[in-house]
Amino acid sequence: MVSSFKEERFSQSVANNEDTELLNFLSQKGLDVTETVWNDENVDWNLYDVAIIKSPWDYHNNLEKFILWLDSINDIGVKIINPIEVIKWNSDKHYLGEIQKIGLPVVPLKFLHKGTIFDISFFERFGTDKLVVKPCVSAGAQNTIIVRKEDFASQQHNVNALLQHEDFIVQPFVKEISNGEWSFIFFNSKYSHAILKIPKEGDFRVQHQHGGSISNTTPSENLIAQASVFLRGLPHKTLYARVDGVEINGVFKLMELELIEPYLFLNNNHLLLETYYKALMELIG
Repeated sequence: MVSSFKEERFSQSVANNEDTELLNFLSQKGLDVTETVWNDENVDWNLYDVAIIKSPWDYHNNLEKFILWLDSINDIGVKIINPIEVIKWNSDKHYLGEIQKIGLPVVPLKFLHKGTIFDISFFERFGTDKLVVKPCVSAGAQNTIIVRKEDFASQQHNVNALLQHEDFIVQPFVKEISNGEWSFIFFNSKYSHAILKIPKEGDFRVQHQHGGSISNTTPSENLIAQASVFLRGLPHKTLYARVDGVEINGVFKLMELELIEPYLFLNNNHLLLETYYKALMELIG
């Protein structure tokens, strides 16, 4: 199987340690892999057969250009992984509303459309004194704001100013985040591994750049099963999927479904890299 694809070319977006691990591992398997930046105008995409979208961490700041690029390489016959339809759907947090509508447990939410007004009614709507407000197109907690009822007046102006430019999502602050946010990683819809991301004391952001840490706590089979249901409604198989959420009274509630550029916590683990490779070959073979 490896030799059958030895002459095929692949591309990955943006370099980081995990990308380098994958690049080296896939190359050792006999695949012709090239690490390429998605918006590099000097790249001739006609030379590539498959584009693995791995870590385009700036896509949310250049969404229109990113989508046009996806369309352009799709039009010339490059196979895109994850599939282009899935990437477009996952690029805007309105997808969370669609998941909620089919009855799956999502942290409660309400959308604020561009140009509308953020008012104090959301505290009563969600029965909370603390809200999380974030853009519908974002990553890495960019422009994510915590709004407390007691200082609503001072924060309202900031939120309304941001609303002049884009849509936002409003959710109640989930106190259980202090216990950690789970990330379940799936390859070709099959569960691989999980990690628990814990925010630093006094913060809510679990990302490492904001001081968050990682725990290797093993999830229960019940929790894994609850996380897996969020993949069943996807229209296409995905090479990778990361299901992020929190456990509230024994129920796993979705916060994000990461299908574009998640860190996969492979940690140079040969078994995890092998699982990734096998999923890739199943999809392209």
